Amino acid sequence: MHPSKTTATVVANVAAAALPLPFPRAATPLDARMVKTGFDVLTYRLNLGLRSLLSSGHLHRARAMFDQMPHKNIFSLNLILSAYSSSGDLPAAQHLFLSSPHRNATTWTIMMRAHAAAGRTSDALSLFRAMLGEGVIPDRVTVTTVLNLPGCTVPSLHPFAIKFGLDTHVFVCNTLLDAYCKHGLLAAARRVFLEMHDKDAVTYNAMMMGCSKEGLHTQALQLFAAMRRAGIPATHFTFSSILTVAAGMAHLLLGHQVHALVLRSTSVLNVFVNNSLLDFYSKCDCLDDMRRLFDEMPERDNVSYNVIIAAYAWNQCAATVLRLFREMQKLGFDRQVLPYATMLSVAGSLPDVHIGKQIHAQLVLLGLASEDLLGNALIDMYSKCGMLDAAKSNFSNRSEKSAISWTALITGYVQNGQHEEALQLFSDMRRAGLRPDRATFSSIIKASSSLAMIGLGRQLHSYLIRSGYKSSVFSGSVLVDMYAKCGCLDEALRTFDEMPERNSISWNAVISAYAHYGEAKNAIKMFEGMLHCGFNPDSVTFLSVLAACSHNGLADECMKYFHLMKHQYSISPWKEHYACVIDTLGRVGCFSQVQKMLVEMPFKADPIIWTSILHSCRIHGNQELARVAADKLFGMEPTDATPYVILSNIYARAGQWEDAACVKKIMRDRGVRKESGYSWVEIKQKIYSFSSNDLTSPMIDEIKDELDRLYKEMDKQGYKPDITCALHMVDHELKLESLKYHSERLAIAFALMNTPAGTPIRIMKNLTACLDCHAVIKMISKIVNRDIIVRDSRRFHHFKDGVCSCGDYW
Repeated sequence: MHPSKTTATVVANVAAAALPLPFPRAATPLDARMVKTGFDVLTYRLNLGLRSLLSSGHLHRARAMFDQMPHKNIFSLNLILSAYSSSGDLPAAQHLFLSSPHRNATTWTIMMRAHAAAGRTSDALSLFRAMLGEGVIPDRVTVTTVLNLPGCTVPSLHPFAIKFGLDTHVFVCNTLLDAYCKHGLLAAARRVFLEMHDKDAVTYNAMMMGCSKEGLHTQALQLFAAMRRAGIPATHFTFSSILTVAAGMAHLLLGHQVHALVLRSTSVLNVFVNNSLLDFYSKCDCLDDMRRLFDEMPERDNVSYNVIIAAYAWNQCAATVLRLFREMQKLGFDRQVLPYATMLSVAGSLPDVHIGKQIHAQLVLLGLASEDLLGNALIDMYSKCGMLDAAKSNFSNRSEKSAISWTALITGYVQNGQHEEALQLFSDMRRAGLRPDRATFSSIIKASSSLAMIGLGRQLHSYLIRSGYKSSVFSGSVLVDMYAKCGCLDEALRTFDEMPERNSISWNAVISAYAHYGEAKNAIKMFEGMLHCGFNPDSVTFLSVLAACSHNGLADECMKYFHLMKHQYSISPWKEHYACVIDTLGRVGCFSQVQKMLVEMPFKADPIIWTSILHSCRIHGNQELARVAADKLFGMEPTDATPYVILSNIYARAGQWEDAACVKKIMRDRGVRKESGYSWVEIKQKIYSFSSNDLTSPMIDEIKDELDRLYKEMDKQGYKPDITCALHMVDHELKLESLKYHSERLAIAFALMNTPAGTPIRIMKNLTACLDCHAVIKMISKIVNRDIIVRDSRRFHHFKDGVCSCGDYW
C-alpha cells in the first residue's frame, strides 16, 4: 500500500516535531494482526506515532495529528480520549466524544471513568444507560467500571453481566463479589463466590474482607484455610485481610501466627504488610510488640507513623506521641499527610490548648483548617479544652456543616456541663435538615439524663426507634444509662432485657444502674452474669461493683472484688477505685484500715478521698480524723464550703455549738460561701426549680399549705424534727422553721399538687439530702402512697411505703 498525500503530510509533521515514529523495518506478527482486524500497516504505524506523542506529553500535537488523519479509527479516538481524561480536561473529551460517529465499548468506558474521576457519578451512570440504548455491548472492563461507581446498584447490574456472558470472567466476578460485600449484601456475594468455577487470591481476599466487615470472623478464617488448601498463594492483601479478622476477634495468638507466615513469605514482606501488622498490634493494645516491629521495619512510610502515633494517643501516651510527631517532621514527610487529627485529639485529652493552637496554626498555613475531618477535630479539641467560644467560632466559620460537625459541638457543650445549650443546638441541627447519627444521640441523651429530663429521654428513645438505631448495642447501652440516671430503674432494666445483643458497655451500664440505686446484691448478680456470658470486666465494671459495695457498707465484698481486679484480671486500680474502697471502710468505721490504704495507694489522696473520709467521720463522730481531713481540704480547695459544713455538722451533732460556730466564723472570715441547695422536678416536659427557703415561687402559698397538711399527718405518726440539721445559732423555733422549707420538700409538695395521684415523683437535688429531709420523705411516701425517687449528689433514694432503698445507709 502507498501512503496518500495527506498521510505523507501527517508523517512529515511528526518528523518535524523531532519525535521518533516507530516504523518497523519489516512486517512483524503484530502488523499482521492489525491488518487482520481491519487496520492497514500505515494506519497502525500512525497509531503508534500518536501513542508516542501522547506518552511524551504532547497532547495538543497528538490532537492535531489525529485531526489530519485521513482515516480516523476508534483506536486513535480512544487514545486521545484517554489522554484528555488523564489530564482532567473533561470538556475537551466530551466534545470529541460527541463529535465522533463511531464508538465502541472502550470509548464509552473511557468517558464513564472520566466523569467518575470528575465526581460526576450520575453522569457516568447515564452514559452506561445511553451505551445500552445505542446497542453497544459492554465488555468486562465496562462492567467492572460501572460496578465500582458509588451510585451503582449491584443487583440491577448483575443480570447484564449474565446476559452478555461476562459472569464467567474471574475479573468481572471478583468485581461483582467485591461490590456486593461493600454494599453489605453478603448473601449475594456468597452466591457469586460459590458459583465461580475459577477463583484467585482477589476472590478470597474480597470475600474475607466482606465477612470481616459484618463481624463474621469465623467464616473469614474458614475462607483463609480454604484458600491455602486450594494452593493459592497469599498476597499482601490476603495478610492484611486476615490481620483485620484477627484484630476484630482480639485474637493475639492468631495474629502472631499470621506474623510468622508473613516472615516465611518473603515475597509479600513489604511496608504495606508491616503496616497491617502494626495496626493489628495497636488494636490489640500490644504496644511492646507494635514498637518492636516498628523499630525493626527496614522501610517506614507516613502510614507507619500514623498507625503508631494513633495507638499511643489511644493509650494516652502523650509524650511519646509528641516525640514521634516531631520525628516525622524532621524526616521530611509531606506536611499534608501528618497526623494532625490525632495530634488535636491528644491536645484535647491532655488538655493542652497551647499544643492545639500550634497545630491549628500549621493547618491554617497549609490551607487544611477548612477540611471536614480537621475542622471537626478543631471543634472537638477546643471543646475538650473548655474553650467553647473558640469551638463555636470554628463551627460558625465552616461553609458546610456536616452531622459530624454538629455532633462535635453538641458533645463539647455536654462535656462542659452546658446541657441546655446542647439541647438547643440539637434543635438547630434538626431544623437545618441534618439527620443525627448514633454519636449525636449518645451526647444528647447524656444531656437529658444529666438534667433528669425523662420526658425528653423518652422522646429521644422514640426517635432512635424511628431512625433504625434502637437495635444497636451502642444505642441500647446509652438508653439503659439514661433511664437509670433519670430515676427509672425499671425502664432501664426493661431496655437492657430487650437488647438483642449486648457487649461489655451494656453490662457496665446495668451494673452501674444497680450501684447508684444501692442495690449491691443485684449489681454483684449482674457482674456474675457478665462473666457467665463470656465478657471480661474492665476498670469501669469494677468501679461500679465497688461503688455498690460502698453504698451498702459491704466491706468484705468490697475488698474481695478489689483484690480480684488486681490479681486475677491484672487491672491496675485507678484513684477512683481506691476512693470507693476507702469510702466503704470508713463508712463501717474501719479507720485503721483507711489509714493503711492511704499509705499503700500509689496516688496522693485528692479532695474526693478526703471528703469521703470526712463523711465517714460524720457518721461515726470521729472528731480527731475529721479535723485532719478538714485541714487537708482547707488547703486543697480553700473556696469549697463542704469541709466547713461537715465539720460544723459533726460538732453540732455532738452538741458542741461553740466549736460549730467557730468553724462557721472561719468560713465567713475566709469568704467561703456554702453552695445553695436546690432541687428540680420535671412536669409535663417542663423543669421547675426550687431553692431552700426560697419563698418567691408564684405558688408558694399553695406549696406551704400542702406541706403544713403533710406535717400535721407526720406529727400524728410521731415525727420529731432533727434540729441538728439546721446548723444555725438561733432559737429553737427558728431552727424548726428553717428545716420546713428545704428545696426537696418544696419540689415534692409542688409535684404532689400537679401530678396524678399514684404516679411516681422524681426529684433531683444538687447536694446530699440531710438526715431530717430523708426521714420526712420516707413519711411522705407512706402518707400519700406514692413512690418518690430522689437523686442527690451521691446516689438515688427510692422511697416507698415509708422505707428507703438505701436502708438509711448513705
